[in-house]
Amino acid sequence: MTDDARLSHIDDQGRARMVDVGDKAETSRVAVARGEVHMRSETLRLIQAEELPKGDVLAVARVAGIMAAKRTHELIPMCHQLLLSLVQIDFDLTPPPSPGGLAVIAIEATVKTKGQTGVEMEALTAVSVAALTIYDMAKAVDRGMRIEAVRVAEKRGGKSGDLVLE
Repeated sequence: MTDDARLSHIDDQGRARMVDVGDKAETSRVAVARGEVHMRSETLRLIQAEELPKGDVLAVARVAGIMAAKRTHELIPMCHQLLLSLVQIDFDLTPPPSPGGLAVIAIEATVKTKGQTGVEMEALTAVSVAALTIYDMAKAVDRGMRIEAVRVAEKRGGKSGDLVLE
């Protein structure tokens, strides 16, 4: 196996390891991740009207996503602890396209740092926890909600350069 093809989190004996980023250049890095929560139209209406018993769903989900990004290294074993300069969580609420269809809350997390490793995992964690928080706060009225399409949309900076998928 060539050095380029080798998995960076596996040593020569096949054991998991944390990658040493100490010699990497410090650069500005940005990652954007996205995901969706699909739900009944009435659930979206209750969220928009802030009429759910647990409170303002989107405000709590935003804070949860920010907190999760900052603690990613505690959740994902091989992630480095990073000093994040920005964690931004945005929501786009879309009613069902047709009667009987599902409404969607699209979640986008943008994470920035200046460091020696990227912030894709922090952005993905932010989206995932924001989506889980929406589910948790609205599950009493809609147990059929679905979390879907959590993915990296783009990353910028670092040795491997920019990647724009969406």
